[in-house]
Amino acid sequence: MAACLNPPRLSSTEDDSVILFSTSNSPEESISASSSSFHHSPPPSQQQFRAAYKLSVRNLSYTLQPHKTTSFSFCHQSKKPEPLNILNSISFIARSSEIVAVAGPSGTGKSTLLRIVAGRVKDEDFDPKSISINDHPMTSAAQLRKTCGFVAQEDNLLPMLTVRETLLFSAKFRLKEMTPKDRELRVESLLQELGLSHVADSFVGDEENRGISGGERKRVSIGVDMIHNPPILLLDEPTSGLDSTSALQVIELLSSIVKAKHRIVVLSIHQPSYRILQYVSKFLILSHGSVVHNGSLEQLEETISKLGLQIPTQLNALEFSMEIIRGLEDFSSKYVEKEPFPHLMWAEEEENCGGIQIVQSQFTKESFSSVCYAYLVEILFLCSRFWKIIYRTKQLFLARTMQALVGGFGLGSVYIKVTRDEGGVAERLGLFAFSLSFLLSSTVEALPIYLQERSVLMKEASRGAYRISSYMIANTFVFLPFLFVVSTLFAVPVYWLVGLNPSLSAFTFFTFVVWLIVLMASSLVLFLSAVSPDFISGNSLICTVLGAFFLFSGYFIPRESIPKYWLFMYYVSLYRYPLDALLTNEYWNVRNECFSHQTEGSQCLITGFDVLKSRGLERDNRWINVGIMLAFFVLYRVLCWIILARKASKTTI
Repeated sequence: MAACLNPPRLSSTEDDSVILFSTSNSPEESISASSSSFHHSPPPSQQQFRAAYKLSVRNLSYTLQPHKTTSFSFCHQSKKPEPLNILNSISFIARSSEIVAVAGPSGTGKSTLLRIVAGRVKDEDFDPKSISINDHPMTSAAQLRKTCGFVAQEDNLLPMLTVRETLLFSAKFRLKEMTPKDRELRVESLLQELGLSHVADSFVGDEENRGISGGERKRVSIGVDMIHNPPILLLDEPTSGLDSTSALQVIELLSSIVKAKHRIVVLSIHQPSYRILQYVSKFLILSHGSVVHNGSLEQLEETISKLGLQIPTQLNALEFSMEIIRGLEDFSSKYVEKEPFPHLMWAEEEENCGGIQIVQSQFTKESFSSVCYAYLVEILFLCSRFWKIIYRTKQLFLARTMQALVGGFGLGSVYIKVTRDEGGVAERLGLFAFSLSFLLSSTVEALPIYLQERSVLMKEASRGAYRISSYMIANTFVFLPFLFVVSTLFAVPVYWLVGLNPSLSAFTFFTFVVWLIVLMASSLVLFLSAVSPDFISGNSLICTVLGAFFLFSGYFIPRESIPKYWLFMYYVSLYRYPLDALLTNEYWNVRNECFSHQTEGSQCLITGFDVLKSRGLERDNRWINVGIMLAFFVLYRVLCWIILARKASKTTI
């Protein structure tokens, strides 16, 4: 355990797929430079920033294979769906300090092209011969994911974090081997570069919670993927949904980045203004998945002139090219050479990339202490972020607190001072059953919180920021004390107002069972949120499952009366075991006490043991029920972990 608490020394423990770049011709210098990566290294020096990069795409094609579906028709046999060609032999080169804009009508494959170049595709859809960096072929999508930063069109950010906290947590996850001070300096520097210093302590916000503007939110998304200094940054329509001023600010920001740090930026763009065009070095115009123009704005204007057309004064050349896209297709097919690359596979260009070598990092097996330390650090960072979100999500924090207090005092006032007779026995059973239903259904309001976090989780986990298991453990650690407080606020007023078993040990066990009930419900909601596509279907699924569990709990239908084909529901019901535990806790210590006498005599009709026997509880199985409840709590979280891990492995955000 001590080894887990000692931070390991810096080591090159990256995946063997990570590609590192060096301007040195010396093998010794190259190897020393490979001890850090773009994900887990301090900010590169100015000499490293001056390293030149070249992104080459050669004859990249992509075909979408339709899913096989079975359809039935009485009139005719349905035809087998044909594969859809999205990209056809796309070729272009992007170099350091350049912004390459991918343009074209909707549905031409702009987003698909960026995702493939960024490595956000499945391995079976990746062509290892089509993409190279500094003339070194990328053999897997994982290599590109490590090397390239990718900013999706949607801003997947946590609204309850400030701008500074968002970037700082991103730095903590992706720059683990930096010191805390260096990470803070990196974040402050990035805030200055992004022009976000004035809103650094403002919440990111979303549609429901007021926060920063759309343009500022887009710059935060860019900063999250720039925190580890990727040499290549790809952005999917970064100006969409922004006003002209905000769009210009985003492009100016990207222009300053590529000039100051000699990075490559490739972005898709839709209807840019004339002021934006001056910041773009090259335009790659697509039509029906093929390139119809690859060059500067001046070259595009020349092509339009060769077509015998004149650009209207109210339009720029790129906007006008969208209107004459058919003419550009014909011109490209007749006059533009289809093979812009030399016949040699990835021939080096001495003029632009001379002296640049690519060194593939050597995979070294991580020691147990390194893995253990990294695991603990991830969990601590995630716990910190979870707590901030819970505390600031007032509708969750206050709602759960008020719900526990109102429910506890409300039920206590309804069943206040229950009598110790036959009528009191029925009332206690009704109290326990209703309390179970109330507690198990009280966690549904956490569903939208889980669904909101899921999109961020999928993005961060798929990019290697942290493990899904770290997320699940941190979620558990943070919610354990929070739900214990909620359970105590409910248990105290109910127990003493109703007048249940006055034993202190019985009260402690009652509070413990209430806590386990809430924990089980939280795990169930977490699991169902992982399988639900949205809030409506998730809410419906939770209500259906809880209703089925309540029906087969043994409260409405005795076990002997349940049909054999439904008997399994009795054993998997989350209501059965806590209900049995609460009844045993209430009556086992007073099993010899009489709760009903004959009207004309002293003979006892119902004892505490008779109450338990009517439920099939002839032995004290309280701790067995506790063990089963703990098993349900763990089971649903393990199932959630399996589902989320599988989804993250297939995510291409």
